[in-house]
Amino acid sequence: DIPEPSKVVVFPTVSVVFPRKLSLAPRSMVGPSTVIYNLAQVSLRRGANISQNCHLCAGTHDYNRWSMPLVAKPIVVGENAWLGADVFVGPGVTVGDLCVVGARSVVVKDVPAGTVCAGSPCRVLKRRDTPAE
Repeated sequence: DIPEPSKVVVFPTVSVVFPRKLSLAPRSMVGPSTVIYNLAQVSLRRGANISQNCHLCAGTHDYNRWSMPLVAKPIVVGENAWLGADVFVGPGVTVGDLCVVGARSVVVKDVPAGTVCAGSPCRVLKRRDTPAE
């Protein structure tokens, strides 16, 4: 779902598994060589910015069962959130509004709005002030 296609940027090297399960709000951007493995819905809210080489993975397997069935959980990247280069976001994760996730972080749990986070696993480092004009 892309309600205003002229107001989003998706680089031509982006890989999207199921386009119908991708929602891009106005002013969202998906950088070069990003992989969106959207077995469940992936939603980028207004102004969400995904830098190059990120991997948003909305699927995993239930390793507690021998059959290892597929488990698909949605991903949400909040308004004006920014994922730095090479960030991995796992199934079921919500990146809060105005959150900044540092390069090469591994995000496997929700990160709160208005924070700067980084690491593997990703953790909150500090609050993010509202950007100046």
